[in-house]
Amino acid sequence: MSVDSADPAHAAVHAAGTQEAAAEARNDLGSSPSRIADPRIRHEFARAFVWAITIGAMVLAVYISSALLALFGAAVFAAMIDGGARLLGRVLKIGRGWRVAIVLVGAVLFIGWLSWFAGSTVSREAAQFPAIIERQITALIAWGQSQGFEISFERLRSYAGNLSSGIGTVTRALGGILGGLTTAILVAIIGIYIAMEPKAYERGVAWMLPREKRDGFFETAARMGYTMRRLMAGRLFGMAFEALFTYVMLSWVASLVVGQPVPMAALLAILTGLLAFVPNIGAIISGVLMVLVGFSGGVDMGIYTIVVYFLVQNIDGYIVVPMIAKKTVDLAPALVLAMQLVMGILFGILGLLLADPMLAMIKVALERRAEANDEGEVADGAVQAGGGT
Repeated sequence: MSVDSADPAHAAVHAAGTQEAAAEARNDLGSSPSRIADPRIRHEFARAFVWAITIGAMVLAVYISSALLALFGAAVFAAMIDGGARLLGRVLKIGRGWRVAIVLVGAVLFIGWLSWFAGSTVSREAAQFPAIIERQITALIAWGQSQGFEISFERLRSYAGNLSSGIGTVTRALGGILGGLTTAILVAIIGIYIAMEPKAYERGVAWMLPREKRDGFFETAARMGYTMRRLMAGRLFGMAFEALFTYVMLSWVASLVVGQPVPMAALLAILTGLLAFVPNIGAIISGVLMVLVGFSGGVDMGIYTIVVYFLVQNIDGYIVVPMIAKKTVDLAPALVLAMQLVMGILFGILGLLLADPMLAMIKVALERRAEANDEGEVADGAVQAGGGT
């Protein structure tokens, strides 16, 4: 039997000596040629490296901005599912997974019913819709020319073609990553996964943050989720209200006032409800379409559709929206419109749809940041006051 194996203490000393010898051998290699001896230069190099990493991250974010926007869309979709599941939880004492499944099944059934209704009832109207709009625009241009305005239909068509091609370029840039339909499917799938277990994803993001920042992150995430659920619930309620009110006014009430229902009342109601998801811009588009179709049935019907449009927008703007704003975030209309224009130019229809939720989340984050700064100033003041006494 060897001495090393018989004496553990001697073996440990031998191993320590071997490690010291290896360390001395590594030290004999000398300084690295990349080592910066001057501490000031090392400090400036570290700062430059941080700036380079920051700029690189910004460039990467711009490069994958469309994918990031799709992820944000998935978060918005998850907030809608989560809001429905929480609402069901007030009346159904079942597991969260079952409640999420009920919400998804209900959404699929509604989309199926809407597709069937649109296919059986609105399809004929939808086929005639472009021809009516073009005919009314032609009549409007002719009236303007008769009043002395130099308006060319071909020039307007050229402008519209250029605008549509520009929007199509942005939309194709977004679809170039995943494809239009594929993006929608992916957003829905990611949103469902997030809605099934949102806390797990919150913990995953918090795990990547410093310990002292995690409590603030959870508080901000909770406020954002609360605001998003209320915002989306209010948006869906407003869409349903505008669609139902528009249909009643254009079909039943129009029969009593002007003697016949407005053509394509169901289609106009559906478009008004869907476009209500995009504040400001959606209302303008739906109003223009409604009035153009109304004037196709005569001057009286056209004036009536103008009245209906103002009724819908005023009731929604002065009753529905303020009620929603009390529950969510009170956003300035001009700020919302500016955000929609910027997001629409950058990302097309997807950016336009998500501009309002993104602005709301930015406002919540800034408010939370301001509160944290105020709390820090109060704490610093208390410390200074305690030190002075």
